[in-house]
Amino acid sequence: YGIPTSLNIDDQAVATQPAEIWERFNQLHPEVRQRWRRRRRLETIDTGKVNRLLEADRLKLREVELQYGTDSAEYQAAEAEIEARRKRLEEEFNLIRAEIDQLDAENARYKLVVQTASGQPHELLLADIVRCYPANRLDGWAKTGVYLDRWREFLTDSPREANSEGGVFPAIWGTVVMTLLMSIAVVPFGVLAALYLREYARAGWAISIVRIAVNNLAGVPSIVFGVFGLGFFCYFVGATIDQLFFEAKLPSPTFGTGGLLWASLTLALMTLPVVIVATEEALAAVPRSMREGSLACGATKWQTIRRIVLPKAMPGIMTGMILAMARGAGEVAPLMLVGAVKLAPELPLDSTFPFLHLERSFMHLGFHIYDLGFQSQNSEAAKPMVFTTTLLLICLIAAMNLIAIGLRSALRRRYQHSQF
Repeated sequence: YGIPTSLNIDDQAVATQPAEIWERFNQLHPEVRQRWRRRRRLETIDTGKVNRLLEADRLKLREVELQYGTDSAEYQAAEAEIEARRKRLEEEFNLIRAEIDQLDAENARYKLVVQTASGQPHELLLADIVRCYPANRLDGWAKTGVYLDRWREFLTDSPREANSEGGVFPAIWGTVVMTLLMSIAVVPFGVLAALYLREYARAGWAISIVRIAVNNLAGVPSIVFGVFGLGFFCYFVGATIDQLFFEAKLPSPTFGTGGLLWASLTLALMTLPVVIVATEEALAAVPRSMREGSLACGATKWQTIRRIVLPKAMPGIMTGMILAMARGAGEVAPLMLVGAVKLAPELPLDSTFPFLHLERSFMHLGFHIYDLGFQSQNSEAAKPMVFTTTLLLICLIAAMNLIAIGLRSALRRRYQHSQF
């Protein structure tokens, strides 16, 4: 921002020389940032907990109203009970806000005055300064420490300043969990479909049409899958679930809007042809002699498939999963319609039952790159974050693929000698 000219406490300068300012800053800044972190925990965790309990009570009263009506004795009893609990929660909320205000007032006492390039003074709260270091006086070890600290912040912190600063941990979490849920959904369904087409279905025009349809699905633009996911999963399936199980929350949707579950299922549909084709090829590569030997020993067809064919084809099935993960993890267009958001205030995983909230929106590294590069007010300033996030996405996909490749290699070694 500029050159430090003074460090003020209660609007009184306590240091005006550079060396003195640096010394006092190092003394005061850790305490100020500790109070800032305490304030952030109160505002996000404690306040969020109180708000969730208040919302749960509101929904409980709404359910009683829908079931018994407002004139019933059950409604009156529930209203009295919830009103008493609401007062206790509001008192707790006021105590949290009082502590937040106290921390804000204490941190507001400490300011750093800098002189900008135009010669104008500018005040900075010490609480708003993430890190400060004398760049021209750092040796190699100190520069390495700053570099590693910035990587730690990038990988473990949440975004700030319209996503152009801070970290991308929520986006990392959303990308990994969405990819895992997608794989869990697409692999069993794809393997079952391939088993039916290869092992059970009789050759004919119907199976030929199915195979043509599967191959054509691989060429459908990803945004079409996004539109399908929005219409079918969000507006049809999700709205039906809301009507049946979350009527008290209506008209605010729970599952009737984009979320982690619908995004995973949409990408599972998009990558399904990859898994089916790869699994069919793996099943076809199993020697016919192994099937005949198993049947000759008295095994049923299903026992042969389960104990002979599937284990032998497992490396090929894993190849299909790797290809599906590589494609699904980097997709952005469908996610823009079915769940990915610019900033998710809450992770889908928390300490509130049922702990994993699949209906919540989430952040995604691919969408984060798009948002920074093309939707940011200052795209030039966001370029370093764009390039770094792109590198992180590539490394993340490579790491997940390497884990799957390692598992595939282990399965290949396990079954490579099982030949008749």
